[in-house]
Parts: sequence; C-alpha cells; structure tokens
Amino acid sequence: MASGTRKIVEVLNGKTVTPPPVWLMRQAGRYLPEYRETRAKAGSFLDLCYSPDHAVEVTLQPIRRYGFDAAILFSDILVIPDALKRQVRFDEGHGPRMQPLGSAEIPALAAMPVLDHLEPVMETVRRLRTALPDETTLLGFCGAPWTVATYMIAGHGTPDQAPTRLFAYKEPKAFATLLDILAEKSAEYLVAQIDAGADAVQIFDSWAGVLGENEFAAYAVKPVRRIIDLVKARRPQAKIIAFAKGAGMLLKDYRQGTGADAIGLDWTVPLSFAADLQKEGPIQGNLDPQRVVAGGEALRDGIDAILQALGNGPLIFNLGHGITPQADPANVAALVERVRGFSR
Repeated sequence: MASGTRKIVEVLNGKTVTPPPVWLMRQAGRYLPEYRETRAKAGSFLDLCYSPDHAVEVTLQPIRRYGFDAAILFSDILVIPDALKRQVRFDEGHGPRMQPLGSAEIPALAAMPVLDHLEPVMETVRRLRTALPDETTLLGFCGAPWTVATYMIAGHGTPDQAPTRLFAYKEPKAFATLLDILAEKSAEYLVAQIDAGADAVQIFDSWAGVLGENEFAAYAVKPVRRIIDLVKARRPQAKIIAFAKGAGMLLKDYRQGTGADAIGLDWTVPLSFAADLQKEGPIQGNLDPQRVVAGGEALRDGIDAILQALGNGPLIFNLGHGITPQADPANVAALVERVRGFSR
C-alpha cells in the first residue's frame, strides 16, 4: 500500500475519512504493562530513547495491542538540548533536569551539531518504517522552541514557566537568539526524521498556554513558522501537525501564522470553536485524557460529542494531551472500538 493511502496522511492532505483515523499522544507509555517491563530493562529514560532496540519495541507495543492508525516515534522533546550538551537527565518523581542556561552561553549553541548525537533516533525511525504495517502512518516529532527553551532556562519544569517569561522580558535579544537556534536545530532534526521514513511530524508546544497574546505571536507562532518554513523548503512534501496546548482563542490564526497542515487541540477547546477551525483545514484531538481513566459513560459521551461535532470534516481523533499512567488499557481498547464504529 502506498504511503498516500495511509489514513492519517489522507487527512493531512485535507480529506475527510470515515471513521476518522485514531492515535493517542503517549500511546506508548506507563499505562501498558509491556512498556513498564521494557522500561525496566532499558535503564534510564534517555537510555530507552537512545536504544533503537528498546525504542522500536515500545513504539510497536500499542500498535500490536490496538492497531492505531499511527505510530509515533518513542523519544522525548529534550533530546535537542541533550544534543546541545545541556546534561539532561530524568529524576524519578521529579521529571527532567538539566544545567540551567545563561544568556552568555546561548551564542555558542548555534555552532553545535546535533544529528550525530541523534543518530540512534534516526536508526529507530528507519527500523520502525520497516517493521510497521504498510497502512500505519509513522509520525516523528520535536518540541517547539518555546517549550524546549522553558526547560533550558529554568533547568526543570515549572508550573507557569515564570523563570523563562522573566528571562525573555529582561534579555529579549538573547532569548530571540535562543528561539532561532532551537528552530534551526529542530528543523534539521525533523528533516532527518522524514528522510529516515517518517510520513509526517508533530511539533509539541506543551507550554504555549502560559503566554499572553503578544508573547504567543513572538515565542510560539514565529519560531514554529520558522521550523515549518525550513522543513518545507527542503522537503516540500512534508506534512506537519502543530500542537499548542492551552492556546485557546489564540488558535484562531495559528494555522495561518505557522503554516501547519493540521493543528492539534487540547480538551479545553470548545467543540463549536474546533468546528470553525476545521473549516480551514484538518484538526486533531481533543478528548480529555481523564475520560480514558474514568471509562464507561464518561468515555463514551466524550468520544461521541467529538465525533458528532467534528466527524464530518478532516479529523484525526486523539486526546487533548497525553494518555496518563492511570488509564486502564481496556478503556483504550473501548475508545478505539467506538471511534471505529462511527459512520456519517
């Protein structure tokens, strides 16, 4: 089967597919016992990301179990700062940690190569394209510059990204330089993933929701536009999903502003607003992950509402953020079955 007949690629080309294709953010993760077993074998989380054997295995696990329409490369958005020698580590119970970045250190990042360090990721992509069923879309990804920068500046995650917002206000030129460097490194990384076999890629801006209107334009829209322009200049056929979590009404001009082929929606986006966004092109989302934990009527009602509101246009069914470790694998199976039972 040619890649053009992969259902998610069809939606990214603007087609309405019924029932809509489905995959879930973090579909390879701690809610699956087979993932936990592989994770224990791998050692550290970064060892799991950089081991093609283990990364291929955990990427394939949810495909074997549920037959999702897409597999997303198992990796992490912080492999870029790791490649930039920021000493990334993941502390159990505390999340990512790295050496905080000072303004004087930013210019030197521009000259640092990243692809040699990330070659194990490309090997994972190459193996996945061979191992996956022909009809399954392979998605690559990266973090958006704003979100990646929040970890680099603070050295860890924070609730409202106040350290990075303050840095951007006090050191605007240095921060703009950092975003530019991250955009260029990320574009290079995405092109390499596409060349290795990814059918499409997603840009995750997980912390876009803490930004005001002007900051959203400068820190979220502009750098993502830079990535997309750079990728499409080199690979015009590339299909790109942009996901700005928490952006709310600022999503109104996000597709046009970034040049993304599809936009991901979190669960707070009203379905009436989502339907307006869908008139301009494909959308992805946006079930509340807690409904998958709850199961039963809450899960069925949430799925049905999305399908009724958005199922008559170009839609990739997904969650509004990643699946949580508390989710019951049986509820995920029920989700896939209900989405696949939809008819117009």
